[in-house]
Amino acid sequence: MKVLVLNSGSSSLKFALCDTSTEECPVRGQVDALGQDHAALKFQAGQDIYEKKVPGADHIKALEEILEYFQAQNIDSDDFEAIGHRIVHGGEKFVEATVIDDEVIGAIKDCINLAPLHNPANLMGVEVGRKVFPEKPQVAVFDTAFHQTIPPIAYRYSLPTYLYESHGVRKYGFHGTSHRYVVNQAAKMLNKPLSRCCFISAHLGNGCSATAVKYGNSVDTTMGLTPLDGLVMGTRSGNVDPGLHEYLTRIMGWNIHQINDVLNKKSGLLGISGLSSDMREITTAAKNGHLGAKLAAEVFSYHLAQSIASLSINFTHLDALVLTGGIGEHSTTVRAMAIPLLQILGFSLDVLRNEVDGKHTRGVITIEGWSPMAIIVKTNEELQIALDVEALLGSK
Repeated sequence: MKVLVLNSGSSSLKFALCDTSTEECPVRGQVDALGQDHAALKFQAGQDIYEKKVPGADHIKALEEILEYFQAQNIDSDDFEAIGHRIVHGGEKFVEATVIDDEVIGAIKDCINLAPLHNPANLMGVEVGRKVFPEKPQVAVFDTAFHQTIPPIAYRYSLPTYLYESHGVRKYGFHGTSHRYVVNQAAKMLNKPLSRCCFISAHLGNGCSATAVKYGNSVDTTMGLTPLDGLVMGTRSGNVDPGLHEYLTRIMGWNIHQINDVLNKKSGLLGISGLSSDMREITTAAKNGHLGAKLAAEVFSYHLAQSIASLSINFTHLDALVLTGGIGEHSTTVRAMAIPLLQILGFSLDVLRNEVDGKHTRGVITIEGWSPMAIIVKTNEELQIALDVEALLGSK
């Protein structure tokens, strides 16, 4: 099945045309800075890259530009059978991919309070998809769905019960599509059924989360009610003392919006280093003697290792740590700092394998024959969404 996958943000529209029979997405791209004068689209088909300025483009104009490019590549709407949409938050209602109708849209809107920055933007993509392709089935794939197997002992907060029962205050987890894809790939690499594997998956990009996956099911994860919780990230703080909000209000005079702005946009690697949210820039600056950058990389790696160790209590054995995302796949520095902190779990980093991102050892960066392994797996969320669409529509 060929599926057009849309990932709609408030100021961007990412897309991929995926073929589930070959498990490839030969055409992909995005339109950035929507609504602004410097809005631009970028497509990649194989080795070819196409860029175009689209000043002031909105989501509909962005999709029209994508279709115009498709036509230039002799691709038309008959070349894909369905559209898959990434939806960040499905609350407790959605545990798997779902065909979109008015009732589903209403339920996604009901989750806006849980993801005010993400779900409205995701719904824009749904609206555009239904408008431009009314004849195509539209499918929602939820970041939170994979984590609905987490048990209450892990997802409940130690807060009054009514906050959970009446307002849904609990751990939900995110990056579920990425975690699910990479653990499936890791099981294939180990030539072992996923139903017999125990993995810790670490999705490390601008946003970061780690998940314990036991026999194919998520049993705990680091992100919580919102994607702000857990690991240190590019600009997000991750875990902080809940008393921080009252303290900053009292000491700094900040209101809740100012505090949230700092925690979401000015913290993490950027906040500690005072330099950048990009781990590539951080590690380069650290090697050149920038103390803030050095500390940022060390804090990031320490908290990553700490979370991996914490998640390991869910297992009697651990097959592998699966590393993905831009940092997980490419930062030799972070891996070299984090994995040695996990010697208590039996990890032993192979320095040479780590330096080449495991390219000659099928992603394995630990010493041969050592258990557990650390494996690099390149994520492909768009392909996983397409596979979910195929599985859902094929069953109907």
